[in-house]
Amino acid sequence: MSLLTATTYNSVQDIPSTIWEEIECVSNVYFSPEFLSAYEKSNPKVIFKYIIIKNNSDDAVAIANIQIIELSIDVILKNIKLSKFLKKVIDYFLCNNNLKIMFCGNVFLSGEHGIFLKKGIEKHDLFSAITKEVKRLSISKQLRPLHAIFVKDFYEDSLYITDELLNFGYTSMPVEPNMILTLNPLWKEFSHYKESLKSKYRIKVNKADKTSTHLKAKLFTEEDFAQYKEELQKLYENTIANADFNAQVLNLDTYINLRTIFKENFIVKAYFFEGKLVGFLSALITNNHLDAHFIGLDYTLNKQCAIYPRILNDYVRIGIEKRVTQINFGRTASEIKSTIGAEPEQLMCYIRHKRRRVNAILRPFFKMVKIKDFKQHQAFKNNKEA
Repeated sequence: MSLLTATTYNSVQDIPSTIWEEIECVSNVYFSPEFLSAYEKSNPKVIFKYIIIKNNSDDAVAIANIQIIELSIDVILKNIKLSKFLKKVIDYFLCNNNLKIMFCGNVFLSGEHGIFLKKGIEKHDLFSAITKEVKRLSISKQLRPLHAIFVKDFYEDSLYITDELLNFGYTSMPVEPNMILTLNPLWKEFSHYKESLKSKYRIKVNKADKTSTHLKAKLFTEEDFAQYKEELQKLYENTIANADFNAQVLNLDTYINLRTIFKENFIVKAYFFEGKLVGFLSALITNNHLDAHFIGLDYTLNKQCAIYPRILNDYVRIGIEKRVTQINFGRTASEIKSTIGAEPEQLMCYIRHKRRRVNAILRPFFKMVKIKDFKQHQAFKNNKEA
């Protein structure tokens, strides 16, 4: 086992350029300095830190994103099944007030966007070094008062590494899955996708398009962001208020920065009704995937104009047009996403209270939490039906 050392930086700008080259992480957009900087610059209420792990040759071999925010325990547990007794216990020990929580991971996105380990290096050793540095940070004076640590989000094939956290007093906790649509390469246009759907789901897709015909859609440019910034922020915050879980409200200045950096690969499509902005979708194309980011909509017009179903349809249209292999719709609204063919990709998080005694009391209760169930629809024809 090589000797591993950890250094924590307070800003992307403080990290030497050679480190990004050594880790070889910039091919993953979510770990590029440009992407991380876009979020850091636009969200001053969030404390950002970056852990860099080096080997005994002084080469950087891993990076971890750290974000410290304040939120209520109700937000964390909003979409998790809890008995009244269990909720009272958690509220008692977590003060039922705003908590200062250290996240290892990107609070604005779902998926493995928190830790990058260089290929060819023993992953257990790297992950253990990151975990130890997270622990050191959690007891540092500069972050007081800190209540809890939340390490997010990991796919099933990563758990053999991340379960190392269980040895550090963390409790594993399932969260809502990402909903993934795998695109058939034979779908050259949206009609091909619809032909592959079972009749009742094809009817739903067609109804969404028909009901939303009064919407005027427009791909936004940087100039449009500036013109409609306040309306975009309001629509986004409408959606956040209705979400089952959201740790932090994103400042949509982030989108202006992302568009400047990624050009046409960062997409914002807006919807107007009678000249008024009533909805938008956002997405990033990376590594032949289309990742849905935040959306926003006017819920008072959603039923009348089918804004949300149209957004889902348009994500599929964009994916087919851009010839991506899959669309990640993110979590929340899992059932309706399954009606257009998306399948769940399970995610696991880890949580611990900073104080050892309180954590020991809470661990059995955290193990009891379950995510809310949803009906998974099978939208596509089987071989006999096709």
